[in-house]
Amino acid sequence: MATALGAFKANRTKIWVGLVTLLLVFYLVVSLDRSLLLMSDPSAVAKAIGVAYLVLPVIGAWALVRELLFGARTERLAKILEAEGGLPEDTLPRTPGGRIVREAADLEFEKYRAEAEAAPEDWRSWFRLSCAYDAAGDRKRARAAMRDAVRMFRAGKK
Repeated sequence: MATALGAFKANRTKIWVGLVTLLLVFYLVVSLDRSLLLMSDPSAVAKAIGVAYLVLPVIGAWALVRELLFGARTERLAKILEAEGGLPEDTLPRTPGGRIVREAADLEFEKYRAEAEAAPEDWRSWFRLSCAYDAAGDRKRARAAMRDAVRMFRAGKK
């Protein structure tokens, strides 16, 4: 029992991603089925709605694949950095509720921003910058920096 609980805690995020992915795939299949059903109706209006409704599963599938690939690539880079000893340590102070103290994260951010500016073609510095953006609460820039890190890593592998 303790082993199963430990495995669940260690893979909690992957389990939730798997569940949400299954639910989304179910939704996409049902949406596709409904759009095909509408397109087979003799009414021109129903056919038009079916064609329009067909767009939803296509966009949903594209977004799902893109996010899963982003997560897998990010995890791969994290494992490489961890093996190299290059992951940033989580030493930032936290509030009693567990949130990172924003002022401390902003100070730490400057160190990683300077590192990325000094080595603009190094995916490792962009990965660490992404972590710093995330700690500072800027999720949009964190994802953009991580996409840059992934792009640089993939370009270096070819």
